Amino acid sequence: MNAQPAASLFINGQPVEGQGDALPVFYPYTGQEIASLREASGAQVAEACKVAAEAQVEWAAMAPVERGRVLSRAAAIIRERNEELSRLETLDTGKPIQETLVADWESGAAALEYFGGLAATVTGQMIPLGRDWAYTIREPLGVCVGIGAWNYPSQIACWKAAPALAMGNAMVFKPSEETPLGALKLAEILIEAGLPAGVFNVVQGRGAVGAALVTDPHVAKVSLTGSVPTGQKVYAAAAAGMRHVTMELGGKSPLIIFDDANLDDAVGAAILANFYSSGQICSNGTRVFVQSGIRDAFLEKLTARLAAIRIGDPLDPDTQHGPIVSPAQAARIRAAITAGEQEGARLVAGGVGEGAFIPPTVFADATDQMTLATDEIFGPVMTTLAFDTEEEVIRRANATGFGLAAGVFTQDLTRAHRMIARLEAGTCWINAYNLTPVEMPFGGVKLSGIGRENSAAAIEHYSQLKTVYVGMGGVDAPY
Repeated sequence: MNAQPAASLFINGQPVEGQGDALPVFYPYTGQEIASLREASGAQVAEACKVAAEAQVEWAAMAPVERGRVLSRAAAIIRERNEELSRLETLDTGKPIQETLVADWESGAAALEYFGGLAATVTGQMIPLGRDWAYTIREPLGVCVGIGAWNYPSQIACWKAAPALAMGNAMVFKPSEETPLGALKLAEILIEAGLPAGVFNVVQGRGAVGAALVTDPHVAKVSLTGSVPTGQKVYAAAAAGMRHVTMELGGKSPLIIFDDANLDDAVGAAILANFYSSGQICSNGTRVFVQSGIRDAFLEKLTARLAAIRIGDPLDPDTQHGPIVSPAQAARIRAAITAGEQEGARLVAGGVGEGAFIPPTVFADATDQMTLATDEIFGPVMTTLAFDTEEEVIRRANATGFGLAAGVFTQDLTRAHRMIARLEAGTCWINAYNLTPVEMPFGGVKLSGIGRENSAAAIEHYSQLKTVYVGMGGVDAPY
């Protein structure tokens, strides 16, 4: 089950071995070491940024349609190799192969394809001013740093690289030290698709490597997917150099189910919103507000569905629920479950589990003040809360520093839109949950982040406007 790459880093179009500390990679299902990498040294981080800055000039000078073709070819290569890439993703993350085959590299390919097609369509604006006129040009920023999370490592690498490269930027990407393998494959695929050497580079490492990237003088923009505390540190460091930022951070999102909702659909959405990828998704709707009249029926249907879930070997195509990414993360989730029981919430399903596995866990009779309802757990833990009225649930749903996502289930569409208009969240769903097509902007408000990924909106976060005034006559001066 060896997944050893050619080298730990990818700089200037070539695999390069890291010169820093050891970085072992473990298969979450067995705990077996499947690869041994090394972190980038400070000199290698600086070299990657310098190389990117030099390569970016040539890349930006290419016709946008040519840049788009490179991204489109990369998407096609990913789709041709989806099975082997998905297997690697499962080894890296522990997610079931039935998920990684459809939700990881495929989503990354969709992003490359979308922004590949968008590249040639980005234009400026002509502004008539009478005799004179002005125009705008949308230009690349330069070198962009991408810092990924461990839950969707390859998807995140593609989501960040695609708009950055489409606009003529170069990128230095640091994956999570927990899941470092997919980004190296993406770098190889981009070179194969025709990307010039140095335009997309990968460095490995823990926090010190990320800090060196964020403060490198060649870097113009930082895009991070991670926790709120990490985002706050990175945002502050980037601000010191007036760098552009995109922050896609955590959440404690509300999923609101009214008594007129299609109950089977609502239960299915709650499962997707809490237990897909073993609950390790930032946008999960982990506070499930259920109107009092259907609370018991909701819990009954939910627990019956969960009783049939298949837990086991992630490489088995029938497995639906895989292990937690690491023992440290599993310990944090188990501590949250234990705290929930101690605070008086009622355990309806699941529990702390054993070894690498934590089963889908559901709490009822919780209150808004319990840590179950206030803290991001990032695991397969659902907290259900009863409510009676619209006003009540809006107030309670918004009473959090987070603002990543929200969902509403009701057959009264007037009420659905009324609710969404008042929910403080950047990404919302009506009668659906956790669907994130590349055509749709994704991101949060409040502590959950700034900027948007995906869709044409992402172009604004990977480019800057230049304004040009054109004088068509003489110049009059007052003295």
